[in-house]
Amino acid sequence: MAGYISDDTRKVTTHRLIEMKQRGEKIAMLTSYDYTMAQIVDGAGMDIILVGDSASNVMAGNVTTLPITLDQMIYHGKSVVRAVRRAMVVVDMPFGSYQGNELEGLASAIRIMKESHADALKMEGGEEIIGTVKRIIGSGIPVMGHLGLMPQSINKYGTYTVRAKDEAEADKLVRDAHLLEEAGCFGLVLEKIPASLATRVAAELTIPVIGIGAGNGVDGQVLVAQDMLGMNNGFRPRFLRRYADLHTIMTDAISTYVSDVKNLDFPNEKEQY
Repeated sequence: MAGYISDDTRKVTTHRLIEMKQRGEKIAMLTSYDYTMAQIVDGAGMDIILVGDSASNVMAGNVTTLPITLDQMIYHGKSVVRAVRRAMVVVDMPFGSYQGNELEGLASAIRIMKESHADALKMEGGEEIIGTVKRIIGSGIPVMGHLGLMPQSINKYGTYTVRAKDEAEADKLVRDAHLLEEAGCFGLVLEKIPASLATRVAAELTIPVIGIGAGNGVDGQVLVAQDMLGMNNGFRPRFLRRYADLHTIMTDAISTYVSDVKNLDFPNEKEQY
């Protein structure tokens, strides 16, 4: 079978990710929200599994990531952690769990770590949340930053278009990236920004920079598993490469099952006791 499955079974840690950046090894990151999918993703050699708040869209059918709760993120995180042996598991802190004040953010972070047993957390924002980021990292919890298109702020943007195209927003993004590194973040996700800007940020930072729609000049890539596996038929942004067409495969399999049940073909004599 073609593909890359690492023969290095050591657990991926924040320290190992820095080492990967230093030696120029690209970092592969993919989402998972449940035990079965996480088992497959981890077994295929993934470096980081993101339990994204995109579960709000993918698993629950919400239009935005905003409705998903802290309890729901802990449930998804716990399910994924049970399946994973090698990959680092990063859980998104959901909207409303850290923007209010630093102590509330710290309490939310501690709950996710204690109850899900995840390896790290991811938070959206720069200067606006830097106090909370410092407090959480100060308590011993690893944090990954997230800049560029920040889906939790979609109502402020009003559109999912490419971010940081103008000079002022680009300058702020670079400033925020440095602030997050200085605060102690072990990595950074850049979403849907010009490739040249992402390349510049990755070059200026010593921590790994993971892109989604941010070009190939960064230290790694992240996608939503259901998107790259072709389960979500209608979502086709430029940055998405489809590695399978599971929508067609699954639809065919399920419709054949329906047909076999209706035609009394399933179960046959060998499939019963």
